[in-house]
Amino acid sequence: QVQLVESGGGSVQPGASLRLSCVVSERTDSWLAMGWFRQAPGKEREFVAAISWSGGRRYYAESAEGRFTISRDNAKNTVYLQMGSLKPEDTAVYYCAAGQNGLSGSKDLYDCWGQGTQVTVSS
Repeated sequence: QVQLVESGGGSVQPGASLRLSCVVSERTDSWLAMGWFRQAPGKEREFVAAISWSGGRRYYAESAEGRFTISRDNAKNTVYLQMGSLKPEDTAVYYCAAGQNGLSGSKDLYDCWGQGTQVTVSS
């Protein structure tokens, strides 16, 4: 019933920027925070960034710190991930997720996931 839909992915060259969006069809009281995760082929899904709905507190993975910015527009039920200085190792399917906990980098603490959007960084 509740859906998270990611968009904004694409194929870019190293050093380029992309902005990912995640639209939440229905925000619930139990979803305290939103997170961005990514998964490359053959690898585990890893945390990228998270943000709380109410206060806009942010939490970043070390790999994202300084390059990526997570933000949200509560009125639009949308969470964004602005990615800059993209590297080939950023290539992955990026997923947004909603969690019942506060800010967390653990995928096990998120309850609802989008279908993902592909980001490919190559020359």
